[in-house]
Amino acid sequence: MTEENNQQDAGQAAAGAPVFAIQRIYLKDISFETPMGPEAFTKAYKPNIQQDLNIQANQIEDGLFEVVLLLTITARIEDRAVFLVEVKQAGLFAISGIEGPAVTQLINTACPQILFPYAREAVDGILGRGSFPPLMLAPINFDAVFVQAITAAQQQAQEQAQAEKPEVVN
Repeated sequence: MTEENNQQDAGQAAAGAPVFAIQRIYLKDISFETPMGPEAFTKAYKPNIQQDLNIQANQIEDGLFEVVLLLTITARIEDRAVFLVEVKQAGLFAISGIEGPAVTQLINTACPQILFPYAREAVDGILGRGSFPPLMLAPINFDAVFVQAITAAQQQAQEQAQAEKPEVVN
C-alpha cells in the first residue's frame, strides 16, 4: 500500500498537482524523570501541569521535510517537580507543488496536527510505566497557534522598527 501511495504521489508531483503526503511517523526521542522519587506517591496527587510545545522543521531533500513536535510536560506539587516528560514525535512529509508561505503554514499546522495524537499517546504510555495516571491532553488548535505566532512576530517587527526610527528634532 505504501508503494502505491508513493507511486501516486510521484504521479501527482509529475503532473504539477500539489502533494502533501505522510512518508513516515516515528518517535525521535523520549525522556522521563521523576525527581521526587517515591515521595511523589505519598503526597496528595493534584499537580500543577505545565505544557510547552515547539515545532522544528528541516528540509531533508527537495520536497521532503522532517517535522518534529517537541512536547514537554512538567508536573509540580508545591513548586517541586513530580515528573518531567519530553517527547520528540517526528514525521517525514512529502510536500511539493506548494510554494512560499503556504508551505510554512502546512509545516506549522497540518504536520503537528497529525503528530500530536502520537505524542499524546507516548506521554500517557510513559506516565503509565512510571505509575502515574494518564494526562489525557486536550487537542491543540495548531491553526490558532500559528496565527498567534505570526501576529506576535509582526507586532514585534513593528515595535522594533519604531524603536530604530530616528527621532526628528525641530
